[in-house]
Amino acid sequence: MDDLDRTIHEPARLRILTLLSGVDEADFSFLLNTVGLTKGNLSSHMDKLEKAGYVTIVKTFNGRIPHTDFRLTPEGRSALEKYWEELDAIRAMHDARE
Repeated sequence: MDDLDRTIHEPARLRILTLLSGVDEADFSFLLNTVGLTKGNLSSHMDKLEKAGYVTIVKTFNGRIPHTDFRLTPEGRSALEKYWEELDAIRAMHDARE
């Protein structure tokens, strides 16, 4: 069994990726309200996820108002799936001991 992906294992990033796995895309306001982070904290986590190749960030403007959308990449979806499989393997080892 490989070590758990530390980028995903951080609780806020796990919540973000899990949420993004259920939608085509989510905007900054939606994520901010759903995951309950500050703007700066959310931005920091999204930057780490983008650098890992797990999300894409699309910045546009609605008139003069900035708008940011986030999408889970195929690599991010695969990494999240692998993460859940590794957690299942850990749980199975625990269950086997009982």
